[in-house]
Parts: sequence; C-alpha cells; structure tokens
Amino acid sequence: KKDDAMVIKTETCRFSGLRIYPGHAVRFVRTDTQIFTFLKSKCRTLFNQRKRPAKLAWTTLYRKQHKKDSTQEVSRKKRRGGKANFNRSLASASLEVIQKKRAEKPEVRQAARDSALREVKERMKKVKDEKKAAASKAAKAAKAPKGRR
Repeated sequence: KKDDAMVIKTETCRFSGLRIYPGHAVRFVRTDTQIFTFLKSKCRTLFNQRKRPAKLAWTTLYRKQHKKDSTQEVSRKKRRGGKANFNRSLASASLEVIQKKRAEKPEVRQAARDSALREVKERMKKVKDEKKAAASKAAKAAKAPKGRR
C-alpha cells in the first residue's frame, strides 16, 4: 500500500532562508512592489535594520558560506587535473618554424635580434635624414628672393 503524504506548499524566508509553512509568514511589500516574505518578525526587523544575513550564524546563508551543512551536500567526484600538451602552430608561424626557433642557440638568436634592430635603426635614420633634407630645401626656397613683375 502506498503512503499518501499530504503535500504542503512552503515558501522560503527572504532573510533567514528557512522554510515558511502556511499561516506563519510576515509579508512586506516595498514601494517598488517587490514582495518580501519573512518567517517571523525577528527576520523582518533585522531586514529593516539592514543587517546582513551572512553575518548571523543562524541563517542558511551564513551556514552555506561557512560550509556547515556538509551532510546534506553530495560530495562531488574529484577529477584529475592532467593537462594534455598539444603542439599547435600559431597564427602565422608553422610548427616546424617554431621548433626550429626553439632549437636555436641563444647566441644565434641574440645575433639575429641585434641585426634586425640595427636594420630598423638604419631605416629610421635614413627617413630622418630625408626629412631634414626636405626641410632644408623648403627653407632655402622660402629665403630665395622672388622675381619681380
């Protein structure tokens, strides 16, 4: 024979988080029409005093934050955190190029870096000299007397 248990609709207190059975709630409707349901006037007064439920030891929020009800929670299986390393090619460089660069000796890498830096500096110097030459030409042209009509 099946047990016919009576089903009672319960609510939860907005402050304490405890179950509220029918006929026991204290309701508070804020001016923005939000409804707060409290278990007892203690919860309502603490809410009105703007007390934080996480700081009161008897509330469910406090118990959850301080891991008190560990018997009710189902323990999760621990997963192995083994990371698999994948060798993938990056945006513009292929895998072979990356591995070749990794195998290079640090001196070779440093020499390549220095030569690239030297080249960039020379290019910048050249551009600067060209700008200077153009500026001096413009200055000479401005100083030169213009022909009269």
